[in-house]
Amino acid sequence: MSAPILWIAIPFITGVLIFLISSERYSAWVGGSVSAILSLIAFFIPIDTALLLGTVSIKIAPAIQFFGRSFELNTADGLLLAIIYGLASLWFFGTEASGTQSRFVSLGLMIVALLTASIAVEPFLYAALLLEVAAMLVIPLLVPPYQKAGQGVVRFLTYQTLAMPFILFSGWMLTGVEASPSDLGTTLQAGVMLGLGFAFLFAVFPLYNWIPMLMEETPPYATGFLLWVLPTFITIFALGFLDRYSWLRNSPQLMSAIQFAGLIMVASGGIFAALQRHLGRMLAYAAISQAGLILLIFGLQSTQMVNLVFLTLIPRGLELATWALALSILKREAYSLQFSDVQGLSRKYPAATAALIFAHLSMTGFPLLAGFPSRLSIWQSLTTDLGILFWVFAGMFGLLIAAIRTLAVFVMTEEPGWKLNESWVQVTMLTLGVSGLFILGLFPQILQPLLTNLPSLFEKLSQ
Repeated sequence: MSAPILWIAIPFITGVLIFLISSERYSAWVGGSVSAILSLIAFFIPIDTALLLGTVSIKIAPAIQFFGRSFELNTADGLLLAIIYGLASLWFFGTEASGTQSRFVSLGLMIVALLTASIAVEPFLYAALLLEVAAMLVIPLLVPPYQKAGQGVVRFLTYQTLAMPFILFSGWMLTGVEASPSDLGTTLQAGVMLGLGFAFLFAVFPLYNWIPMLMEETPPYATGFLLWVLPTFITIFALGFLDRYSWLRNSPQLMSAIQFAGLIMVASGGIFAALQRHLGRMLAYAAISQAGLILLIFGLQSTQMVNLVFLTLIPRGLELATWALALSILKREAYSLQFSDVQGLSRKYPAATAALIFAHLSMTGFPLLAGFPSRLSIWQSLTTDLGILFWVFAGMFGLLIAAIRTLAVFVMTEEPGWKLNESWVQVTMLTLGVSGLFILGLFPQILQPLLTNLPSLFEKLSQ
């Protein structure tokens, strides 16, 4: 069997089958189990290496041809696939606890499969087309049948669609730049086109206005999944561009622009989060701030760039899953998630409110939680630039203020006594999420085997 069939075709077909025949009761367990198995296979069985099990020899071929295009996943991609499908399994297992409709799992599997294909396809520019197809599949995930799409959904699809021609055209121009790197005019045009394309994909300020809108209009769990899965693969896609073209990563002007964009997102996301009175919009701005941190890491031009990016991405998936699950549970009681509607819910839903606060604090880089090691590494890398460090702290402080305000609203009540209204499935999933946040915060060295080998995916960036 080839790796693309195992990690692209099988999850996509499984998603289609779940959509057609599986009941809502079992879809979460089927989707989560398939993702977990694929994650374990990727972690323990290396690609393109023969393994002898008794008298049976097993080898996963790295590539396959499909309609004249090559899809290739190499040995170095194994750990990346283990991370992606491992985090995806957490999202799918949490579907039943969140009360999300069954098609979340089926569409989610298809989206993850398409995005995995985007990092495997050659020529790599076809990744932009696969990203667009995945973005289109997100729409039925966010909008229930027979319901009109809101303004946030329309803006999301518009911005993702606008990014595609910029990426494709810049890729065509980059081919010319490789042939004649001294042509400054073509180089500048290609850089501008590429920057515009990724500005739409990354939702760089001011193009991120659709994210808070989505959190108000659509189910929190589905939107949280979107805020995890698309930025993760777009980050990997961007790292591939920087690794492939030396003039991009060696351009001080481009790196400064990326760093400036990331700094604006970190600071504005944190400050806007502190001003919100809607729990969903707080999550949206926290996700924006964290996406800005990734851009800030790109601008550091450090040999540890890849390690820092994945040290941020791995906890991010767990934080968003825990936060979005808690919001989904609370939304059953308070439909709008406004402060006035969630006041005092800590006594009715103690597990959900506690999980939400811990996930929020982790995103601020609070000590002993999963987000702290990556924030500490970033702060250490910025010690020579106090101006940038100040605005990063301002953004993180804004997120901390938002967490304190949320906690104050949750405990503000005159009702006596405590009551656990969450189901055992919800309590179990929330406990697993919070436990993961503390484990990654207290023992970040457990990620070391992953962080040691992931830079081999982008060898030039690690030199």
